[in-house]
Amino acid sequence: MKSSFGLALLCGILPLSAQWLQFKTPGIPRTADGKPNISAPPPRTPDGKPDFTGIWQITGRRPASTPSVVPSGTGNGGLRNYLPEGETIPFQPWAEELYKRRVAANGVGLPSEHCLPHGLPGAMMIPIGFQIMQTPAQIGVLFEEFNYYRRIFMDGRSLPEVTFPTWFGYSVGKWDKDTLVVDTIGFNDKTWIDISGYPHTEALHTTERFTRPDFGHMDLSVTLNDPKAYTKPWTPTLHFRLLADYEMIEEVCDNERDSAHMVGK
Repeated sequence: MKSSFGLALLCGILPLSAQWLQFKTPGIPRTADGKPNISAPPPRTPDGKPDFTGIWQITGRRPASTPSVVPSGTGNGGLRNYLPEGETIPFQPWAEELYKRRVAANGVGLPSEHCLPHGLPGAMMIPIGFQIMQTPAQIGVLFEEFNYYRRIFMDGRSLPEVTFPTWFGYSVGKWDKDTLVVDTIGFNDKTWIDISGYPHTEALHTTERFTRPDFGHMDLSVTLNDPKAYTKPWTPTLHFRLLADYEMIEEVCDNERDSAHMVGK
């Protein structure tokens, strides 16, 4: 039988072993031996803004000199591992109890058992690549896992009054010098914040701050503000490496057929 943790680990093997095209990405700076120069300056758009275009994958804490993938299974702490030293998750009592039940059940009930989306930022923490496609008016994030996507509107609009909550919410972005700041509201309460099992309500408001310190790395500080589930906002910082010379593959999810056999169902 497959647990949610087992499925996540299986997925984590796929990006490098299941590549279907061997193709050098155009425009990537390279060293003398032809390898991608990940220490080169970050690229910029014609208007001078940092360009986050590329395929990215979660890594460990900074410094990211060792690009090993971080295991993301239930019970390993998940986002807690990315908090500043000494900080803990500021649970409301009911949210802490629910989190503990999910850990004790080894993640049974994770929405992805039914091919449903991971939450934010958890969808970017799965050890599978995701692609950012950046234009001046809109940024798209394409997830290899399950072929899902999200949109970030960059045309100056404000956050709307949400009447129909969705899996990825409604995102608007703006620039703070070289930092991309993205506010998202309008989540439904069906996702887990990450695969570790942190819950949230429809009151969740995330503020993401993306930076690209060099060509091969991207950092993301995400403030999670949900007063119904947590006593105060909390801000983990995630780190990603660029998957250069890599193409995403189509992953059509049909593992909901296993869900009836999950332990604890």
